[in-house]
Amino acid sequence: MDADAGFDARLHGDDVAFGARDAALLRAIDDAGSLNAASERLGRSYSRAHERLGALEDAFGPLVERTRGGPSGGGTTLTEEARTLLARFERLRTGYAATAETTAAVLDGTVTERTGELGVVDTDAGEIRALVPPDADRVEVSVRADAVTLHDPDATPTADATSARNRFEGVVTAVESGDAVARVVVDVGADTPLDALLTTDSVERLAVEPGRRVVASFKATATRATPTET
Repeated sequence: MDADAGFDARLHGDDVAFGARDAALLRAIDDAGSLNAASERLGRSYSRAHERLGALEDAFGPLVERTRGGPSGGGTTLTEEARTLLARFERLRTGYAATAETTAAVLDGTVTERTGELGVVDTDAGEIRALVPPDADRVEVSVRADAVTLHDPDATPTADATSARNRFEGVVTAVESGDAVARVVVDVGADTPLDALLTTDSVERLAVEPGRRVVASFKATATRATPTET
């Protein structure tokens, strides 16, 4: 299992993930009326755009209709399946943004090391690497749910294989699913649990459920500490 959270929202179909670049390609086709013109507008090669469109159609069904000749000169238009897919993607991105704005774990701690803007904060969950203020020792570390990635404990990347520097093993205690986005609560042995955002498709595909052991990881550069008010 490797479940990425964040604003890089994706819809999964078979082994293909539909993301922001794919949505931009479909919108450009809709605006320009052809794959060739859409590719030029996006600064992508036609061959790669054509290949990607084929992969998307294999996973999600027919996304464009092509006409040749005639009074209008032919062109390419989006199918209803494509418009439905775009609508689903927009709902997903909106759900991520709305949930991420209000979902974050906040842990109290003490700054024990500093290296430039980054530091180590000792919390009841353990040491957390974060962006720290220059003149404060007592801080609150905020870990946004959209920055947390979940891994299977047996398949967690090693420290030198990923830029995510904070890792905490824990147990899923709750899964709160909306229409497109699920909030996964992970007990990492602290007073405050960590939250992660997954698509509901990913929750089902990866069998994320209460009682499952996971490793939650998040980048130091996505983790901010602020001075504790006195």
